[in-house]
Amino acid sequence: MKLNCLLLLFFLIAAVPAEAQKVLTGIDLLERDNFALLSGRRIGLITNHTGVNSRLETTLDLFKGAKNFRLTAVFSPEHGLKGNFGSGQLYGDSQDSAAGIKYYSLYGKTQKPTPQMLEGLDLLVYDIQDIGVRSYTYISTMGLAMEAAAENNVEFVVLDRPNPLGGLRIEGNIVEDNFISFVGRYKIPYVYGLTCGELARLLNGERMLNGEVKCKLTVVKMEGWNRFMKFRDTGLIWVPTSPNVPEPETPFYLVGTGILGELAVVGIGITYTLPFETFAAEWINADTLSRHMNNLRLPGVQFRPITYMPLYGQWEDKTLNGVQIHITDFDKVNLMLIQFYFIQVEYSLYPDRNPFDFATTARINMFDKVCGTDQIRLKLIQRFKVSDIEGYLNKDIEKFREISIKYYLY
Repeated sequence: MKLNCLLLLFFLIAAVPAEAQKVLTGIDLLERDNFALLSGRRIGLITNHTGVNSRLETTLDLFKGAKNFRLTAVFSPEHGLKGNFGSGQLYGDSQDSAAGIKYYSLYGKTQKPTPQMLEGLDLLVYDIQDIGVRSYTYISTMGLAMEAAAENNVEFVVLDRPNPLGGLRIEGNIVEDNFISFVGRYKIPYVYGLTCGELARLLNGERMLNGEVKCKLTVVKMEGWNRFMKFRDTGLIWVPTSPNVPEPETPFYLVGTGILGELAVVGIGITYTLPFETFAAEWINADTLSRHMNNLRLPGVQFRPITYMPLYGQWEDKTLNGVQIHITDFDKVNLMLIQFYFIQVEYSLYPDRNPFDFATTARINMFDKVCGTDQIRLKLIQRFKVSDIEGYLNKDIEKFREISIKYYLY
């Protein structure tokens, strides 16, 4: 009887949905410890609207209300402190004279805190939710702030948060020397499989910061997070990280379509209600494309015919036809390859519609920057076969995994 009860208890525990699990983020633990790490210090906070505790109270408000340290400066990345600016939209500084807090833009005149901005600070705290993708600029902001902290003798603290893609997935080649940019600042794969705290440790430990400087780094770990977890598994509430990343699954789709989207030749759903979830254009036959994409039998993904009219942007009021992407198994799907298989199929169906022929030079350059190389494009356009680029995309994965394991916190 006792054994049966124990077995029943085991199955009841196993049956609890992943959503019921509760992860505490770095800010939750810092708050639980009454901000002891910051006590008596003059603090600069790097954050935005995603910096919230598990009750959705902002880190900024929590810091303002704390009595044992002084918040003197706030820094915010692309999209602004409240997430209200669009992709690539610059914005300026401001000041709260009553509270004595200066608000600095790290996506305006500078992307890196200046010595003047850091003057009088003892410590910089970073609390931003990113999406685990190299081209998402929040991690470039973090790295540049770490450089500035090292150069100005300011300590650096990362309040850790989940990687919504999990901590096991690594995809893509590392960035090459001639393609370092704000959308690919560090020599890491496109999908790097680390939390922001782990990535900070890697950037510091592997001397990837400019000038190979090292900052005095502390990571406030999460409690309850495991590498297999997607964001839905954490029990946390998702705050849209930017205007086109509304759901915790959106980062998966962004990896699958976002590089192609840089060409601005095919609709990927950003100007509709399905950001990063479509391949569509005026010249495509939706049923034909769907059939050919599904005939590839790609693991973990299916394609449904779709026709829609974008709500704004370059195709506003035009009818686009194509496919909606449905990821059916988030563990089995190879995300980056989805867009390249689309290019392969689209070119076979419409050889007069080579997407690179219709893209501007600036868009092709951005495509290469996001890829971290021009070799993906140059190899692909030879025959428009995914098999010609697959090896290049995979060449750095195992070596990076070996390096990154040294910096795992979970």
